[in-house]
Amino acid sequence: MRKLLFSLFALLQSSMLLAEEQPLPPPDPAFEGVHGIVLMNKNANIFASHMPTYEKPGNYQILYKLQVKDVNLVQLVKHNELVTVKPESFNLQRLIRGEKISVKGDVYIGHYERDGMLVYEGMTLDFDQHLFVRELTELQASSNIQEYSAVEYRSKTGRLYVHHIQQAPSYDHIVYVDLESSCPTKFATSGAVAKEKEVLFKLLNCGTMKPLYYETEDFAGK
Repeated sequence: MRKLLFSLFALLQSSMLLAEEQPLPPPDPAFEGVHGIVLMNKNANIFASHMPTYEKPGNYQILYKLQVKDVNLVQLVKHNELVTVKPESFNLQRLIRGEKISVKGDVYIGHYERDGMLVYEGMTLDFDQHLFVRELTELQASSNIQEYSAVEYRSKTGRLYVHHIQQAPSYDHIVYVDLESSCPTKFATSGAVAKEKEVLFKLLNCGTMKPLYYETEDFAGK
């Protein structure tokens, strides 16, 4: 009887392993395109955030931690307020579902669509740790009530606070917080498009902060 139970247990484990190893289906070609990326840092950690749009297929907030082998990229992101990447065409669905992938792209100081300065051509970005994804669908109406997600990333107290983009007008915002006390994730601001300084004031008692990214123009509406 014990042998039979052991055999059944071993068979069940083998089946579970096989199920886990099943390859993902091919990504939907509709998600293929040039999807802008912004790079941010905290110490030696480099984070990559997809620059979302309201239109499909780019209507996803996606956050990854990169595996970086080039110290020059770390220094570039560390010493510049805004670093963006115009990648080669790739399938965004692979990031949406959390795959580890490598993407080549041109790296700019500033916004690559707004007079940014090209620094590196064809640099490889290794998307290693999937941290956050949110589809911009059925969005809350534009409001002065702001909501953030506190995203963990292999750090005891470090969190990446990611703003939930609303209907236009709204804004994209990411802040690093080294938590020292409880921290709100939902609060009121003076308007729908909160000034970054106002948001930082709301998080003042949370701990040490570092603003990473703030964008309003893409979410201003018509």
